[in-house]
Amino acid sequence: MAKDRKTVFFCQNCGYESAKWQGQCPGCREWNTFVEEPVVKSAGKRQSGGYHEQPRVTKLSQIETDPRSRVSTGYGELDRVLGGGIVRGSLVLVGGDPGIGKSTLLLQVCRNLSTAGEKVLYISGEESLQQIKMRAGRVGEFVGDMLLLCETNLDLVEEAIRREKPKIVVIDSIQTMYREEVSSAPGSVSQVREATNAFMQIAKGMEITVFLVGHVTKEGVVAGPRVLEHMVDTVLYFEGDRYAAYRLLRGVKNRFGSTNEIGVFEMRETGLTQVANPSEYMLSGKPEGASGSMVACAMEGTRPILVEVQALVCKTSFGIPRRTAVGADINRINLLMAVLEKRLGLSLGDCDAYVNIAGGIRMNEPALDLAIVLAVLSSKQDIPLGEKTIAFGEVGLSGEIRAVSMARQRVLEAKKLGFERCILPQVSLEGIPEIQGITLTGVRMVRDLQNVLRKA
Repeated sequence: MAKDRKTVFFCQNCGYESAKWQGQCPGCREWNTFVEEPVVKSAGKRQSGGYHEQPRVTKLSQIETDPRSRVSTGYGELDRVLGGGIVRGSLVLVGGDPGIGKSTLLLQVCRNLSTAGEKVLYISGEESLQQIKMRAGRVGEFVGDMLLLCETNLDLVEEAIRREKPKIVVIDSIQTMYREEVSSAPGSVSQVREATNAFMQIAKGMEITVFLVGHVTKEGVVAGPRVLEHMVDTVLYFEGDRYAAYRLLRGVKNRFGSTNEIGVFEMRETGLTQVANPSEYMLSGKPEGASGSMVACAMEGTRPILVEVQALVCKTSFGIPRRTAVGADINRINLLMAVLEKRLGLSLGDCDAYVNIAGGIRMNEPALDLAIVLAVLSSKQDIPLGEKTIAFGEVGLSGEIRAVSMARQRVLEAKKLGFERCILPQVSLEGIPEIQGITLTGVRMVRDLQNVLRKA
């Protein structure tokens, strides 16, 4: 007797499909990620006699776009990350750790959109209507008529969307949705892929903007097959310590804008509020007259952000020195310390080194190299740097200070926050006109930094 059900094996990490179980996935090279799930067969087959409707081919020059098709969410920080606002018919995935504020942010966006006259449908598979009402009362007053639905059956959800015809739909969360024809449990590879495909067809076919809330794994990526991120138009990650006040919204994929922009929010009792000046927020509480502290200017897209780089260098008590970095790449720290040992003759092989970017923010831009080097030198020689001094620049293996992009914007941001001195690469200094109110000091090599410390 032939088998009625056919099963295949899926990789839970990347969605790779195999006819048999394998210990290591050939796609993502991860171990023990294959699970067995049934294959859903289509109800009917296309007849071989031909198509019922001929496909329409359109010239690119005949397609018209409306620049006013974007809709503001009511939060400038979120609009910046999305590329200028919500695009009609787009599919947006929002991921983040549990309790980080994904549902709170989307509920506040729904409040703003419903107040502006948009028809919004909030579909929750994790909370009851009473729980959503309690959370809505905490974030503020809802003036518009926002529709709520607590359902996890994908067929019923699709029917409700087609009946109500909203402009904005929020699915909280995609891992709770299931289709009865798929016998696997909700949250499995098959269910997540089936649900995402269904919402993608709704978004594109009915010009409805759909927000999907996705759970993340312990590695910080959206749980489920990797194809989930490939199917959506925009992927946003909510970052930050759940016990800290600030939150960072970062776009890792955006078909309608840049992926270098970030949005900064602060968690309060009444919900999330946007931080208009994150530089001032990150520098709050900076110590005065302490060695090993230096302010750097990093770029996130078109926005300059000032952060405090802290370094602590001390004699080690063990045979092997310990190197620790929080908010920065530890490999980059080791590289910069090797440059100091080679080019300056600085003895760091018997010292522990701890580097921290204050505020919990994580930065990987090479422009932070100069500030890290200055902070390490300041801590090693116990020489405090000026409180109104800022630095940025990339450090090469030969000890040269290399240019970085958008130098003028960084200097203007430093001047706006009251800094009086800026240390930057000499090649960048030559392209910046004189700016009143701030002294610009150009450096070519790391050995020039010794003179900077003497004048501190």
